[in-house]
Amino acid sequence: MKIAFRCDATIQIGSGHFMRCLTLADALKKQGAVIRFVSRNLPEHLCEILVSKGIEFVALQNEMIETHTGDLAHSHWLGTSQEQDAYDTNQALGDQTWDWLVVDHYALDVRWESIMRIQVGQIMVIDDIADRQHDCDVLLDQNYYEDMQARYTGKAPAECRLLLGPRYALLRDEFRQLREHIKPRTGPVKRIMVFFGGVDVDNYTGLTIKALSGLDIEGIHVDVVIGALHPKRVQIEQECAVQGYVCHVQTTHMAKLMAAADLAIGAGGSASWERCCLGLAALLVVLAENQIDIVIALKAIGACEYIETSESVNVDLMRFGIYNLLIDYSKLGKVSQRAFALVDGRGVDRVIKLFGSQA
Repeated sequence: MKIAFRCDATIQIGSGHFMRCLTLADALKKQGAVIRFVSRNLPEHLCEILVSKGIEFVALQNEMIETHTGDLAHSHWLGTSQEQDAYDTNQALGDQTWDWLVVDHYALDVRWESIMRIQVGQIMVIDDIADRQHDCDVLLDQNYYEDMQARYTGKAPAECRLLLGPRYALLRDEFRQLREHIKPRTGPVKRIMVFFGGVDVDNYTGLTIKALSGLDIEGIHVDVVIGALHPKRVQIEQECAVQGYVCHVQTTHMAKLMAAADLAIGAGGSASWERCCLGLAALLVVLAENQIDIVIALKAIGACEYIETSESVNVDLMRFGIYNLLIDYSKLGKVSQRAFALVDGRGVDRVIKLFGSQA
């Protein structure tokens, strides 16, 4: 089976789209599939990951048409028109026939997907904002919402198969494996993990370090995780050294760090399902509009604690939120239990079976 992926990762987009595609691609490759990634402006360290895994990669030319806006909320993420991108992607895939195309990009919709029909057998869309029309055979939205079943009504073909909710969360196998050996947390906090995504362009990592430094947390181990492209990387490494925190840059041990922690402080993005799978209670900040509904829904079922949207967060508010959880670890235990019950870590297995059944 031959499966192509179309996704991007930039400072603006972040790395979450790429990483969930990579997780799915890696599992399919282990099943014998031929995989090819097609991306525009992919950072070098992510290209190196593809190379290390033996995955084919085609880089699209950097168009960067700054004046192009389009009519989608995220059209500017593409750097060109949908028509041009479809042409470029067809060129990148034109040397052979592809059974599936997986697309994970907020700037692409039914217009792009319809053009790609001439090149591929079936199309899977990975989405989580439900703000545009799609022409696809399968639509995967791994996030938890109170209105999951209604979100894509009229936005996907009637015959499209919908894979909705954390049951289909695309988590690396190490999360499932570690889950089998841990339980929801109880007792006081001994380890804190700070992670605001692979980019964290507004440096909420630095804000959290300042908040923690003003608390009496002697005896609590703090792991700070940042990506290789973090704009304040050097500053954060220096601040961690001063405070005695451990800074991990582009770590390959994310699951182990989450499994060891008792409290996470971070963003309400795709890492939410990794944390839930390992029963890690979290204090979350919304950093993007597409995270708002997720965090509100998780908070409503007691599976996370929520500070505010990013515009409202400052050092004092962050410090207050952390302090309240540190002194009320019975509440933290309840959050851990509810998060743990939400995600079983077997989403990838469920999704890859579908590829075989519809090939």
